[in-house]
Amino acid sequence: MRDVVYLDKIEQAEALLKPQRIEVLRQLAEPRSCTEVAAELDQTPQRVYYHVKRLLEAGLVRQVAERRVRAIHEGIYQATGRSYWLSPSLVGRIGLRQTRDRLSLGYLVDLMEGVQADIAALDLTRPDLPSIGVSGDIRVRPEQRKAFLDELQQTLRDLFTRYGGAEGDEFRLAVACYPKGDPDD
Repeated sequence: MRDVVYLDKIEQAEALLKPQRIEVLRQLAEPRSCTEVAAELDQTPQRVYYHVKRLLEAGLVRQVAERRVRAIHEGIYQATGRSYWLSPSLVGRIGLRQTRDRLSLGYLVDLMEGVQADIAALDLTRPDLPSIGVSGDIRVRPEQRKAFLDELQQTLRDLFTRYGGAEGDEFRLAVACYPKGDPDD
């Protein structure tokens, strides 16, 4: 099972975006039969199989085994991923893309779409895939925002200058700074 499955086909999104199928998919985090899932969800095995079949067709579930129960061959299924990303291209944009101010929320959304597409294009099955994620919270008073942004830009420029040579593995560095939501939401 992959950590992330990137969905870039409308058929995959249609198969996934139904509440009952999402519940079936959650049950299939571990290998299970339709009968076992049906018992957990208080559904009939036939109804669950209908959803599993659609998820199979979309590549969101795979059959991992089969067992004989009485005179019937029963499939054992498992979700293909722990989480699923919908490609922004599935929704598309309304109107023309405008040049965004690098301090605007629109620029941040564009940046995150680019990062998402870049990550989806990586070979996520490689266990040696070099990457790093860093996250933290800081507090900046309104009167310090300009100084903070100036210092952050200078630090990044220094890194790009120091490590921007033509040799070695190429990495993309994206930095996002946005207001933290209320933890009670």
